[in-house]
Parts: sequence; C-alpha cells; structure tokens
Amino acid sequence: MKQEWFEMQDIKRRTFERSVWIPLRAINQIGETGQFGFIGHKSEFFGASSLAIPLIYKSEAEKLSWNDIDISHDHCGYIQDEEYIPSNIFKDYSSQLVGEHLVLSQRGNRIEESEWHLNQDFVLTLGLKREGDIWVRPDEGYLEVAKLYRRSDKSPYLFEVRASHLKDYLCARKMALYINSYHQRVEVVESVDQIRWEKHFIEEHNDMDRWEGRISEIHEGGIPFGSTTAKFHVARTDVDIEEDVPNFGFPNDDAVKSDSWTKEHHGRKLYRIEGELWRNEWIDPAPNSPIVRGDKMPATVFFITDAEGTQENKSTLVKGSRWLWFRPEVVLELTHLRGGILGWYTRDTGGVGCSPGFSVHFGINKLGLLNVYAKDIGLLPDWQQKIWAGFNVSPDGKVSEELLEAQMKAKPANTQAPEDFLEKGLEALNSVAYNEIGIRILREHDLIQELIKKCHRFRSIDKAGLYALAKDVARLTADSVDATAIQTIIAPPKGTKWGSLKSLECLLAKKIDTDKAKLLLSSLVGVYELRHGDAHLPGSDVDEAFKLISINQDIPYVHQGYQLLHSCVSSIYGIVNVLKNWNNSREN
Repeated sequence: MKQEWFEMQDIKRRTFERSVWIPLRAINQIGETGQFGFIGHKSEFFGASSLAIPLIYKSEAEKLSWNDIDISHDHCGYIQDEEYIPSNIFKDYSSQLVGEHLVLSQRGNRIEESEWHLNQDFVLTLGLKREGDIWVRPDEGYLEVAKLYRRSDKSPYLFEVRASHLKDYLCARKMALYINSYHQRVEVVESVDQIRWEKHFIEEHNDMDRWEGRISEIHEGGIPFGSTTAKFHVARTDVDIEEDVPNFGFPNDDAVKSDSWTKEHHGRKLYRIEGELWRNEWIDPAPNSPIVRGDKMPATVFFITDAEGTQENKSTLVKGSRWLWFRPEVVLELTHLRGGILGWYTRDTGGVGCSPGFSVHFGINKLGLLNVYAKDIGLLPDWQQKIWAGFNVSPDGKVSEELLEAQMKAKPANTQAPEDFLEKGLEALNSVAYNEIGIRILREHDLIQELIKKCHRFRSIDKAGLYALAKDVARLTADSVDATAIQTIIAPPKGTKWGSLKSLECLLAKKIDTDKAKLLLSSLVGVYELRHGDAHLPGSDVDEAFKLISINQDIPYVHQGYQLLHSCVSSIYGIVNVLKNWNNSREN
C-alpha cells in the first residue's frame, strides 16, 4: 500500500458530525488478508465507543483517556462507595462528570457471544420498534433509526443511529455525544522503499486527532527482528503422588526448583508498517427537538390554495374553511409506504394516510382530483406534508360534492364504494355456493389479500393503470373460478371444452334464462378481456371489452376505474342472489 493509506488522510478529512449515520459502538475488523506476520498480510480495524455527556460537563469529558471508555469495557451495574451505579451510567470519580451509555455491551462467555443493547430510554422516547437488528420509527413511516451489524458468527461489530434523531434526543436532554474512535492500518512487506518517513516512528497531534506511524523490523512470523525470548520453568519438589488429599502450603526455597534459558529467533527479515489514529469527537445536539420535546419548527412546505397560485404553509392552512386539490397519484404514494391505509366512507369519499393515526378525509371531484380540507393537511407532520405537496395542483373541477356535503352540511351521501364490497362479495359467493350446491365457486390462494388491497380506483391513473387494475380483478374472478368443481354439477357436452367463466355461465343458466346468465357475467368477461388491453391495437377487441363493463372512455381514468369495480362487484352480488334462490323454481 502507498504511504497515504497509512497516513489516513481520507479518514482525517471526514467527521461524524457531518455523517447521516453515527456509530455509538464499533469493534470492526474492516478487512484482513494474508497470514499474520508474513509477507502480504494486510489489515484494517475501526473501533469506537461513546458517551452521552451533559453539556455542562464537556470540558471534564475531554480529560478522559481512551482507556476510560474504550471498547474493552462491558457494562453492568456495580457498587462504588456503597452507592449502586446502574449499567447505563458512567461515573468519573476524579471529577463531577456523569454520562450515559447509549449502547450497552453485555458480556458473554466461552459459548455465548456478547450482546449489545440500545439504551431503552432512547428507544422509548423516540418511539422505536425493534425488527431483528433494525429499530424503526412507525410514526415516520417506519423510518430506520438504528442498526446493529453482526458477523457471520452473530457477534456484533457496529451499532449506528441516524444523526437527525440522535441530535433531536440530545437536544431534549441538553447533552452532547462524545465519541472516542480508533483506526489502524497494517501491512507486512519485504521493502519499505515506498515509505518516505524520516524516522521509523513519527506522530502528529491536534485538538481532535493523534496519529502515529511506525515501521517495525520483524522476523517472518511477526517476532521483532533480532530479538530473543527468555523462558522460565518453576516446579515444586515436595509433591507426594500417593497422598490421598494433597494440601500444599506456600513453598520454601528447598521445595522449589527452577530453570531458565533464552531462545534466539531466526528467519527472513520483513517489515511491518502501521498507521494508527485516535480521535475524540463531539456530536453536538440539534438546535431544536421537534420529535422529543415537540418544538415548533418553521414551516418549509407550501401548497397552492387558489386559482391565482397563492402558496401557503401550515401556519395559515389551519385557519378558515378551505380545501386543497391533489392529483390522484398521491394515494398510490401514500399507500405504498409501510403503514399506509385507504378506506371508504361513501362512493366518492374516504380516508387515506401513510402512517397509522394520520388518516385524512378526502373526496374525489368530477375531474378525478382529490380534495382534502386544508386544515387537515396543515396538521400533518412535516414529513407527510412533503409527500402531499408533491401532488398538489391548482383548484380545478370544484370541490368534491360528497365531501362538501359531509363536511359543511353534515349530511354524508347515502352511497357506497365498490371497493368496500369486493372482498365481501367474493366471500359471499363461495359461502352461498357451498351452502346451496355443495361446491366453492372460487379457488382460494395466498395472493387474495394482496390483490384485494390493490383493487381500488386509484390504480387507474392512466390507461396502463386501468389495464393493471383489470388484470388484478380478473385474477380474483375469472382466474379463480374453479371450473372443475362447477363441472361436477353441469358437465360440457362431449367434445366441448368450457373455460372458467363459460362453466359459471352454464351453471347459472340452469336457474335463469341463458341470456340473463350471459348478461350477468358480461362485466367479468369484459375485465378478463381487458387485462391484456395494452397488447391489443386501439379499436379492436378492447372497445368491446369496455362496452361489456359499461366503462365510459371519455371520463377521467379514476372514474373509469370506479366503473370497472362497480360493474364487477354488481355482477358478483347478482350471481350470489341467483345462488341464494337455487332451490326455488327456475326463473324464465
């Protein structure tokens, strides 16, 4: 390696203060190649330990040495001068300094690895949830806040936390984080011609760093070159192996014999080049603590509120009774996040959010745009407002009629959303069929719940989205129909093969008129054909599929998605009604 690698200028330029992730504890063998003490051996190591220090004790903390808080220390409660010191507390008895460990190392044994624990106050105060070796914050869309890394043998080697949340926590507690870190880079070589140091040992100091570079002559194997090893052997001479219960006291000179000799080392001369960097660094608290302390932060997210393009933030959005307009794609963005929710109140209103506990009431206007009460948006956390702002548009198409009726007249519309009845209809179809004719119309599979969640009109933001919605509805209907079970009741003529929907149509035709049965399944047939609509040329079978589903292609895509779902759900419940009357006389 070049001289610069040992001098660590790349590490010296970086500071944890500017990092997104900050190590709280590290025992990290970054890399090691070759055999120790032999040519080609190269290794790099990073270690770090930290303490949360009250701001009033910063000067005392800077007097601590590396050995006071280094990575060799594990943590447990102990008694000092008849005072119990909890495991998370660091107490310096040479001063008034009292600090706190944000990561605690629990000692293992010969068969159990050490375990590292994140400070429980940090976890509870920030509202974190542990998932494996990652701590997430559900109130921020399950944002990762802390991460523990392990080696292949499951031993921990690095614990990091997100800087923004650490600094918020430190601000609330009026503390700073003091990090002691150590970097080492080593290589064994035959020649040191590439190293231009004036001496075999040099060092540099500044307020934050202490760097040392050294070149050591060694024998192959790692022993210092030209060195000798002294060996001593001591034994007792008063041992009686016939004694049943030996009991030896402290021996005198007559009961002891000793021997000593030296060993000279030989072998190939090599050089061990080493660079070491010790660093003490402060991570200062943030100026504000909006998470822990609830500090009010300046508004940074703006929304268009009128036809002139006026932009306002949360400070004014919470005043008055107004609405905002959003592109329907915002629903996909919100619900794709973990914890995202979408529910329905009426045909064109519902609740949507990207995190549990933060759902807002929305309405869909005649242009397919979303309306939300401005105050509801203004009261959302800033990180959620940023998502909404990305889809904000100027007012257009008036406010959703059903939303206005509900929020201003307190008269919710007496309508229903088909999305709310798709799953119920499919369950009813199987249940009624089993009770009436002894079979289940639909096969069950593991993807049902996933598909149900995806079957909503906001999938239909463009033609491709409409086709994708049709494909998922078809997977729940036509693709799930159990033709084999149906044909145990009504079999096709010899030499004829029925598909799933044709089998269902013929089953219904045993009870109702053939044309009625065909009409009842027309929307399901249309959806089945439309699922591959993007593979057909315009004006071909696609137009016929739209007609079967009763979709008006001239209205916004979101409303076309509604029509698709409405037609299919209506067909499902129509089939259920036929099956319910199975044992009555045949309809004409």
